[in-house]
Amino acid sequence: MAGILNITIDQGETYTNTNSVFLADGVTAMNLTGYTVASKMRKHYTSTTAHTINTTITNPATAGLIDSSLSATETSAITAGYYVYDLEITSSGGVVTRVVEGKVHMKPGVTR
Repeated sequence: MAGILNITIDQGETYTNTNSVFLADGVTAMNLTGYTVASKMRKHYTSTTAHTINTTITNPATAGLIDSSLSATETSAITAGYYVYDLEITSSGGVVTRVVEGKVHMKPGVTR
């Protein structure tokens, strides 16, 4: 079952976040060697328009870390409001696991 993490992103700012993936014991970092990762956000679950959140697995063998980011240009291009998102990992064998999901509040910016 995916963890739930609701996030707030300020429109026009650079967004970064790091998620740790653990084994079922909740203590041991998962070895993500050979895995790929993907993350998207949408206005609602059935929306056909999606915004890709840039993701990278860092130190896959020992830390189980996934970095997510959006540039200032990317956040500026997303309309302020509420969205849903998830982050999934895919093993080399094709098994897809949702790691985290939640809501995104894209706060409007004033300075342009």
